[in-house]
Amino acid sequence: MRTPERADVVIVGGAIIGSSVATFLASRPEFDGRIVVVERDPTFRTSSTTLSAASIRLQFSTALNIEISRFGVDLIKHPHPYLAVNGEVPEVDFVENGYLFLATDAGLATLEHNHAVQRALDVAVQLLSPSELHDRFDWLHTDDLAGGSLGLADEGWFDAYALLQGFRRKARSLGVEERVAEVTAVERDGHRVRGVHLADGSFLAAEWVVNAAGPRAAQIAALAGVELPVRPRKRNVYHVEAPVSLGAAPLTIDPTGVYFRPEGPTYLAGFSPRSGEADPDTLDMKTDRAPFESFVWPTLAHRVPAFDRLRLLDTWAGHYEVNTLDANAIIGPHPEIPNFLFANGFSGHGLQQAPAVGRGLAEWIVTGSYETIDLRPLGYDRIARGSLIRELNVV
Repeated sequence: MRTPERADVVIVGGAIIGSSVATFLASRPEFDGRIVVVERDPTFRTSSTTLSAASIRLQFSTALNIEISRFGVDLIKHPHPYLAVNGEVPEVDFVENGYLFLATDAGLATLEHNHAVQRALDVAVQLLSPSELHDRFDWLHTDDLAGGSLGLADEGWFDAYALLQGFRRKARSLGVEERVAEVTAVERDGHRVRGVHLADGSFLAAEWVVNAAGPRAAQIAALAGVELPVRPRKRNVYHVEAPVSLGAAPLTIDPTGVYFRPEGPTYLAGFSPRSGEADPDTLDMKTDRAPFESFVWPTLAHRVPAFDRLRLLDTWAGHYEVNTLDANAIIGPHPEIPNFLFANGFSGHGLQQAPAVGRGLAEWIVTGSYETIDLRPLGYDRIARGSLIRELNVV
């Protein structure tokens, strides 16, 4: 029988969430344990991190999500204290053009509620009337709109792959180990997990196991006998060009849920299904152009008339790891298995929330509490209590 390896912390999943946990934990001067990140695909070609629209915002409907993303913005704009290796930091090319949420009469009350939450936390956001929208964005069709909410700072998009590699490089420089393998079992002894079994037949013992498995999070939880309401949902991203420049346009979200943003001289677009619409669980990566022809393009052409001459250049599919209960992350220990930690269910917000979540779980492992942002409201135990925290601004 092979002698099991031992680690202090095993992190299942090496994309942006897992790499952030590893980096912040290894950065703690009082922690000198062995950290092993287990990742099934070292190319990250199918990772939610690298296939996302790579954006960050503060325009959420809950104060906690605003504070979580605020730290993400700080790290992206000032990476040196967190990610510098030999004086070098990743070039993430942050484009700070803001987000623009649009609403019809039916959605105006929600927009105004969210605006009040954001302004209470000093988020730089402006509520605009239809005429103000038209004056500011003359390319926008506003006749059927009741208002819009524009982020004036600390919102935009960036190079997700560069940020991921920056976290990984920093983690390796601090002694974090990476293992290319698939987890086949999570060994549990009563109220503790003992470690993980890998596809090569080896066993990696651990004092802590962190589930950062993205769209496969529920599978990893099930290996420990835990039900996790997180499902993989496919999202198509459409890369288009148009014979028009909208200048420094923000990432714009139509009331239908269709969004677009500039990507250099071209544009990225997509949508998330609304409540009640078909949104099946799948790990399939096959792209689907049909929604572009039937829904996305007509919606874009209605909202931006110049987009009636769009040309589809390319499309790809990635995954949201959707928390089907309240579209918010599940973070921290299982109430009955305290050394089994969750970092799952971000519902499309994982990339922007990774810095704060990585820092928070590092704090929990070292001190048994959260020192900066109190993430306890996002704990697993809210599921059993029915204390759901619904995020209204899901893109």
